Amino acid sequence: MTRLSRRHFLMTSAAAAASVPLLPAIVRGQTSIKIGTAVLGDYGLAGPVIVGIEKGFFKAQGLAVEFVPFRGGPDLSKGVLSGDVLLGISGGTDILVFREKGAPIKMVASHAESNYFTLNVAPEVKSVAELKGKSIGVTAPGATTWVLARMIVKHQGWNPDKDVQVVPLGGLDAQLAALSRKEIAGFVWGDGGAVFEQQKKTKLLMRLDQVAPKWISLNQYVTEDALKKSADTIRKAQRGLFQAIKAMKANPKEMAEVIGKRMGWTADEVVTTHTKVSGPLLSDDGRINVEALKAMQDVLIEEKVLAKRLPLEEHYSTDFTPVRV
Repeated sequence: MTRLSRRHFLMTSAAAAASVPLLPAIVRGQTSIKIGTAVLGDYGLAGPVIVGIEKGFFKAQGLAVEFVPFRGGPDLSKGVLSGDVLLGISGGTDILVFREKGAPIKMVASHAESNYFTLNVAPEVKSVAELKGKSIGVTAPGATTWVLARMIVKHQGWNPDKDVQVVPLGGLDAQLAALSRKEIAGFVWGDGGAVFEQQKKTKLLMRLDQVAPKWISLNQYVTEDALKKSADTIRKAQRGLFQAIKAMKANPKEMAEVIGKRMGWTADEVVTTHTKVSGPLLSDDGRINVEALKAMQDVLIEEKVLAKRLPLEEHYSTDFTPVRV
């Protein structure tokens, strides 16, 4: 979710779009598509795709789905824009950031509602109040983790530029290493915070719906061209995804075995993540909360992540929701 220059974003996206055909291929009576996620190590992102494949929900829709996890939101967006990936699942702020940069993408469903990001701290930290005067790790300036860290600080009534140092560190390994060296007192991450706590590396201090409840944690998006040319395939993919989410909610322990094998987590770690963080916020039918989208846009404008306010209706399509499973 790192912020890129508009020129660099459009140049790399255009180059990728020129090299790969958009429409899905038809293989042995099934439509072959790729579904991408911003990262692998996030239950809410990856879980439904893994379950959809392993439990045959996509196959029942006539789809042969390949799961492609990326290294972040910007890399995923390039895959979607090139046509290599039909449907992308990423952090909810990406649709606002990438549309402002000129990317012709639209949100087609809410994947996880409210705010399931987490504040993870050193085991000895007992409250947010103890973070004053200390450092909080984030992935990059302007990223969702950066925005939320500043919101945590403001929620305490502190000045985010004086009372706490927000430190861009990059990926998870860097965050955990900095925490172990006591260079930071905590960091903002997704639902994997429950896993780090299980592994006794951190303490999950809070889920960030306590700070920013009007939020869309995860969204599904496609290109505007795909909306016109592949609408039926998109609908089938969404039915598979939301059938998977329904199964995850109904049978979290059984689905944890399936998900854990692909993600490298134990079944207990997956169940804890489902119960403590993501499970209650996974969307049942993908309906888009426009009020939450506006609240997110307001925050990104305030934090100068967005330079201008585009009309909200340019960011999403309601042609695919609510998803019926």
